[in-house]
Parts: sequence; structure tokens; C-alpha cells
Amino acid sequence: MWKVIRSVLAAFLGVQKEEQRREDFEKGRPLTFIVTGLMLGLLFVALVAAVAIGVAR
Repeated sequence: MWKVIRSVLAAFLGVQKEEQRREDFEKGRPLTFIVTGLMLGLLFVALVAAVAIGVAR
């Protein structure tokens, strides 16, 4: 699972190597990457919202 999280985070930042991307598409299940990406995206939005609310006070 950590490999999927690392891969999704690298893709978010745009620093994923081509070799790793190919391996993900060949060996990984798409649903795993989609769900992980959605969860990390929601976590990021919640974190930004919490920081914004904290700064606004």
C-alpha cells in the first residue's frame, strides 16, 4: 500500500519517473490508484481548509 501512496504523491508533484509510471500501469490495479488519489486529494483540500480557517481567526 505504501508503494501506491508514494506513487500517487509523486504523480501529484509531477516528479514520478517514467519507469515507475510504466510499472504502475502494468502491475497495479487502476481502482487502487484512483481511490488512493481521491483520498489524498480530499486530505489535501481538508488540510488547506484547516490552515485557511486557522489563519483567518
